[in-house]
Amino acid sequence: MSLTFEEASAKAQRFLKELEAPFVGRHDEAMVITLSLMCGEHSVLVGEPGTAKSAMVRRAASLLNARFFKYLLTKYTEPSELFGPLDIRALRKGVYARVTAGKLPEAEIAFLDEIFNASSAILNTLLSLMMERVIYDGYVELRTPLWSLFGASNRVPEEPELEALYDRFLLRTHVKPLDQDYWAELLEASWRIEVGSISEPKPILSMEDLKAINRTVLKVNLDNVKSSLLRLLLVLEEKGLHVTDRRKGKILKVVAAHALLNGRSAATEDDLVVLKYTVPRVLEDFEKIQVILMEELRTKERVLRELNEIRTNVRTAGIKIKQLGPFDPRLVDHYKNLKVAKNKVLSLIKDFDDDEEITKIANEVINEIDELLDVITAKLNV
Repeated sequence: MSLTFEEASAKAQRFLKELEAPFVGRHDEAMVITLSLMCGEHSVLVGEPGTAKSAMVRRAASLLNARFFKYLLTKYTEPSELFGPLDIRALRKGVYARVTAGKLPEAEIAFLDEIFNASSAILNTLLSLMMERVIYDGYVELRTPLWSLFGASNRVPEEPELEALYDRFLLRTHVKPLDQDYWAELLEASWRIEVGSISEPKPILSMEDLKAINRTVLKVNLDNVKSSLLRLLLVLEEKGLHVTDRRKGKILKVVAAHALLNGRSAATEDDLVVLKYTVPRVLEDFEKIQVILMEELRTKERVLRELNEIRTNVRTAGIKIKQLGPFDPRLVDHYKNLKVAKNKVLSLIKDFDDDEEITKIANEVINEIDELLDVITAKLNV
């Protein structure tokens, strides 16, 4: 199966929309899961229990009709709990095999809760599974259909023996409890689930669709962002955010997936925002990189922030202007500053003329500026 860019983008967008639909305030988490699946990579969701981590991954698997495996790991978890018990009948015949039905070796999408609690025996097996999609069990090499493995934890691992496993999770997100603003909506959504008014998700894509989307991701043109990515990696390194060589090489795939998800066959600087999912290591890094990206990239988020800052300054100036009398010399300074602000708005939106949200806010700010310019003109009797 092959898809055009338009078909692949439409399918990915629909998946993201359906994935986050029943969840309140979980767009970033849904984005990370979607990007991971588009890339065929693994993700870890770090946050306290009760923040819908496992529910979102389970829903993703249901939307794809994928074989799903979920397990909560402890330091006492035995390999057989994940990989299946030994097949006694086969063993009697001198054949070493496991009964893998319903276990991790047969899963296409897996969710391992508290993954960093696993024993060293399980950790070693997971490393090869995540990298090669192979389980080495004694003298047996078992190839698996695993597409993406999602881990969850309430902490970032600090133990040296967990570094290799943690680095295999290309995408990471910090799952925080919802802000107070979302509580009312959360209560409504929770009650709808309790009374059964939210039905079980039905498949909207197949694993074959997902693989076709993945092949389309690899066709996205990345020429326009490679130099910007290199510059950003240098900036991040200087600010103490180190990225391993393995991750540097794989980041471009996430950039390409983000471009496709947003309907682009060629990546732009906007798509470098995925660094907020691929660079952070400790929890403090998630906030730190947000600030860096806002400063270094001319993204939609940065433009919106600057437009809102200009609007605040314009409204503050408006209060002062209305308090000044006719022919006050300070009116001339305000006039010049408002002209500068208007030119800055026009410059900011130059590359976003097809974005409805930015265009709407920019027009509102420009109208406010023009009204104040008229007030100043009238007071100066020009």
